Amino acid sequence: MAQRPYIVGNWKMHGNRAMVAEARAIDRAAERLIKVEVALAPPATLIQAIRKEASLIGVGAQDCHAAESGAHTGGISAAMVKDAGAGFVIVGHSERRSHHRESDAEVRAKAQSALSVGLAVIVCVGESEEQRDAGNAEAVVAAQLEASLPRGEHVMERVTVAYEPIWAIGTGRTPTVEDVASMHRAIRAQLLAVYGPGAEAVRILYGGSVKADNAAELLAADEVGGALVGGASLTAESFVGIVVAAAERLEHSHH
Repeated sequence: MAQRPYIVGNWKMHGNRAMVAEARAIDRAAERLIKVEVALAPPATLIQAIRKEASLIGVGAQDCHAAESGAHTGGISAAMVKDAGAGFVIVGHSERRSHHRESDAEVRAKAQSALSVGLAVIVCVGESEEQRDAGNAEAVVAAQLEASLPRGEHVMERVTVAYEPIWAIGTGRTPTVEDVASMHRAIRAQLLAVYGPGAEAVRILYGGSVKADNAAELLAADEVGGALVGGASLTAESFVGIVVAAAERLEHSHH
């Protein structure tokens, strides 16, 4: 049984109340493409509004604080994003790891915190251009996973991994399909090492300059269970094109 592809839009620091209309349009399109699981991670300020307007798609947060509450000015805890209507949290995005110096240990603490309040998590990993060019990409990502993945019973049912080569995010430079498949196979091996049997069910998303015109090719790669989409998720028009590519990919794989 092929897994249901998971297409997640990460709006990053974009969006205002006027953009709730885009989310509504994405939600309506998702109703016609139910074989694909679709979700959006808008800024925290829009989670509640989008959750209210969108009935079918998942809505989540782009980050959360590892602590439950406390003297953390500006921090938003997992319990708070859940209270706002989120169903999942992205943790360890490369922009958080680099701009906010988040360590693997911190990413794991955030993931555990999110799981403890009943949210699902998308754990992001990925290598830099230097690491890729030095031939260390798979070792770097395996080490990140080992240290970032949350542990515990029944955890893997609520874990998704997103692989984003840092050098491909927003640069227009994408790895070859062979590179992606090879990395996703290495990630699968690491998931099995951490979680044991059953880890075959954890979906591994590819992220990094995913657009409607390259989505079909990337989604066809071995062990790619979906996509984490940045800029192309900001309009219904471009994002739905990627969801359609995922749905068509399913049609082909069933024949």
